[in-house]
Amino acid sequence: MSDKRQKNQYQLAFTEEGRSEAPKASREGTESLTAKCETERPAGHEQWMEEVCERENCWQAYKRVKANKGSPGIDGMKVGDLSGYLKQHWPGIREQLLSGTYKPQPVRRVEIPKPDGGVRKLGIPTVLDRFIQQAVMQVLQRRWDPTFSEHSHGFRPKRSAHQAVAKAQQYIAAGHRWVVDLDLEKFFDRVNHDRLMAAIGRRVTDKRVLRLIGAFLKVGVMENGLVSPAEEGTPQGGPLSPLLSNIVLDELDRELERRKHCFVRYADDCNIYVRSRRAGQRVMTNITRFLTRRLQLKVNEAKSAVARPVERKFLGFSFSHHKEPKRRIAPKALWRCKQKIRELTRRTRGIRVEQMTKELAAYLRGWKSYFGFCQTPSVLKTLDQWIRHRMRSMIWKQWKRGPQRYAQLRHLGIGRDLAAQTAGQRRCQDFCVNGFRFFLFESFFAPVKQPVAGAVGMWGSRAFCEISEELWKA
Repeated sequence: MSDKRQKNQYQLAFTEEGRSEAPKASREGTESLTAKCETERPAGHEQWMEEVCERENCWQAYKRVKANKGSPGIDGMKVGDLSGYLKQHWPGIREQLLSGTYKPQPVRRVEIPKPDGGVRKLGIPTVLDRFIQQAVMQVLQRRWDPTFSEHSHGFRPKRSAHQAVAKAQQYIAAGHRWVVDLDLEKFFDRVNHDRLMAAIGRRVTDKRVLRLIGAFLKVGVMENGLVSPAEEGTPQGGPLSPLLSNIVLDELDRELERRKHCFVRYADDCNIYVRSRRAGQRVMTNITRFLTRRLQLKVNEAKSAVARPVERKFLGFSFSHHKEPKRRIAPKALWRCKQKIRELTRRTRGIRVEQMTKELAAYLRGWKSYFGFCQTPSVLKTLDQWIRHRMRSMIWKQWKRGPQRYAQLRHLGIGRDLAAQTAGQRRCQDFCVNGFRFFLFESFFAPVKQPVAGAVGMWGSRAFCEISEELWKA
């Protein structure tokens, strides 16, 4: 009942007008608030903004922004404060949207490190602007998404990176054994505003929506207390940016379809599959020219290449060179996973085993939900063994001296002779013999019903199904 009451309270905020003002206007015989603001009322088929401000659309946008969480913008408002703010100010905000006078605030500059080096610049809008962007995006996406290319998989409903990787695998299996790997240099920072607005204007006839999208593009970025204007690009960090990127690159998709190429695109990652190196080089030259001249985008020549799929990575995966190619985890993705695990399992962190296990489990669940799509179980089994070894080493380090190690081993059920023999060893790998690995695993990690020496590991089909919900729970 509480959830239903809360939903009703939020929906009451998304009313057509304030409840206290409409009766007052009718009694006094004056114009309504809507008439005073001179709200633009385009023809019925052009009322996009009314659809943006519709109650159910706003409610869905609010739930999405709340679920995504995220950090505050330049005004410091948190996601948890949005509901109260909307209850108090939504009628005025709605009138500004309907009259085409709403002005978004500048985005907050945030820099995050890239896996391959350098930094990625994000623009974090305020929570209110994120809510409005989400409402606009939902309306545009309902109209636009059905018209996008079937080769486009990024940031679209009912499409995923796994589908893109599987499609690439099909092309390779069909004999397209060369890939044209295109990397767009700073794509989100180089989108041409005029071309983007022209593409949107060919479908969106509501000038209020066009003005609002243009305002979001040109709102500027606040960095070190100063606001700099945005002449090009779509700031990463807002809900509207992914859809705008798909609109820009839809022209690339149509060009590749016109040329009858086999390709897969996920956001700005685009792979074209051909049958020979010579064909790949010709495609690379032609498509680079098209991107530069037509879309005014720059191809990163250092990261783009024509090569065998086994030599390249796509969305964290690469492919084997067999006749029936297998999906495998790209070496860089595996290396980054190990680096993160090393940070979480440092022996000098000074936290309890239970806490470390909980943090590691949370990371591994997310990692496995994505990279579990690979078809190389031996790699996962090796990673599983390496993780367990690091955890045993960390536990052995925390026990420190021989007497404490002996007491802990006896507490785990190890016999006196084996416990005494093992407690004097300095290195972790010296004591992981004669069944001790099995006892330590049973006591600290998930309860697989067989010794580790004969188990398929937590990534194996049977064992993983048993512990997938309580992965490494202490």
